[in-house]
Amino acid sequence: MALQGTHQLGPENARLLVKTKRTGAAAKAGHNLTIEVTSWSASLDSTGATLEVDPASLRVIEGSGGMQALDDGDKANIEQTIRDEVLTKGPIEFHSTEVGSDGDSLHLSGELNLMGETRPLAFDVAADGDGGLSASTVVKQTDWGIKPYSGLFGALKVVDEIEILLEPR
Repeated sequence: MALQGTHQLGPENARLLVKTKRTGAAAKAGHNLTIEVTSWSASLDSTGATLEVDPASLRVIEGSGGMQALDDGDKANIEQTIRDEVLTKGPIEFHSTEVGSDGDSLHLSGELNLMGETRPLAFDVAADGDGGLSASTVVKQTDWGIKPYSGLFGALKVVDEIEILLEPR
């Protein structure tokens, strides 16, 4: 990808999504969630990238599967659980340490600080025909000291690996 200049990204021009899946004996009772980050900023150019996320800004936008549809109260309870029990230690930040290009995309390697733990993370960023940027990666929660959420006495669990997506608005 021929990246010209610096790209400033945030909720006004891109979506940052978190997708979770469920497992366990009671998985049918739970939902696969799509969660949108509503307060974040990123900067990207041909030399690197940074990302800052407010972990209190995650909003449930969709729940698929489950025995009944998620209502607004269910979504609010999930968001409260994320704030109070899952993402409890400060901001989320990514800083690239290496950038590679294959002509169609940039490959970013760097460090993700999540829950006070810093670990390596890599992903590709691609541009669409309109100049919008997209990317995806998988984060294994336990690598950052996060215990995946479980309910119903452990019979319903969130899968350890969650998908993070960046897509243009």
